Amino acid sequence: MNSLDLPKSPHETRVVVAMSGGVDSSVVAGLLKREGYDVVGVTLQLYDHGAAIHRKGACCAGQDIDDARRVAEVLGIPHYVLDYEDRFREAVIDRFADSYLAGETPIPCIECNRSVKFRDLLGMAHDLGADALATGHYVASRPQAGGGRGLYRALDPARDQSYFLYATTPAQLDFLRFPLGEMGKDETRRLARDLGLSVAEKADSQDICFVPQGRYADVIAKLRPDATRPGEIVDLEGRALGRHEGIIHYTVGQRRGLGVAAGAPLYVVRLEPETARVVVGPREALATSRIRLDDVNWLGDGPMQELHGADIAVRVRSTREPRPARLDWNVEAGCAEIVLATPEDGVSPGQACVIYADASERSRVLGGGTIRRVQTLAAEADARAA
Repeated sequence: MNSLDLPKSPHETRVVVAMSGGVDSSVVAGLLKREGYDVVGVTLQLYDHGAAIHRKGACCAGQDIDDARRVAEVLGIPHYVLDYEDRFREAVIDRFADSYLAGETPIPCIECNRSVKFRDLLGMAHDLGADALATGHYVASRPQAGGGRGLYRALDPARDQSYFLYATTPAQLDFLRFPLGEMGKDETRRLARDLGLSVAEKADSQDICFVPQGRYADVIAKLRPDATRPGEIVDLEGRALGRHEGIIHYTVGQRRGLGVAAGAPLYVVRLEPETARVVVGPREALATSRIRLDDVNWLGDGPMQELHGADIAVRVRSTREPRPARLDWNVEAGCAEIVLATPEDGVSPGQACVIYADASERSRVLGGGTIRRVQTLAAEADARAA
């Protein structure tokens, strides 16, 4: 086996590298080239780069495409730019807007990985005769004793991107490789300098590529002109406290910018798109005890239903560490439910809940799904009382 767990010598192994123009994917291409692999670089143009060509913190746009092209020239590898704008708009941007209109808080990076990068790009890699598709994500994959590959948290917990990759299917995981999963960012930049890459000190991408300066509402209003439907801001009892100019301006857990006065801090508890109401309440009203999942992707061994009642760990936001929970299978609803050992605040429909075997730093990713319904402690108490 070579370093990518493939039964060929490196020079007989073709690897397509998804090159975003950043330091991480550039180092992956450089390392594989240095090891003697037959490397082909591919960059996706995902949206109209004219508006973002000089903007920092983006990816897959004008300046980044130029950077990827220059890196490929330095490394002496073929490089292709694929225009996936239409696919990206349909699979990611439109879904993002529709999800916000439904009162959810979506994560477009997960959908991009699921539908564009690891479906369409992976298919292109097969067409190019590749043995593997490599990316610059900080996540690890390892062969499993029973066959296939498992997905694991990266060595560097501060860089771990497993939350964004839970939707990778077992078949995709068999073809994907993540060479940076066993190294930290400092080492990546050092390798970039050793390889003579101009992107060695380039800043990491931070913004969602099609949302300049994080202004989600501006993008949604442009895509869906009817998104700014006004409505009421109400308390938990339904009493009107003020007005708003569209639920797209609010997310569950938000405290600032509510535009209503109260004697104690108020938070967005839920959004009601049918009535265009923003429901606010005290922080304790955000405490969530149970989560129902939809569109589950399972990477564990054996059927998910067989782990009913098992102790696991979950992440409900990318910025939070995995925390203890219990996995339940709701037979009546035919779906997975997560029972949190300790209630969490600000759990929002549309976000991802990622399931890990445990809360350790190198834990295996068992899968995950989209949060569709949450049950707060208050609602749970009301249900028991009824």
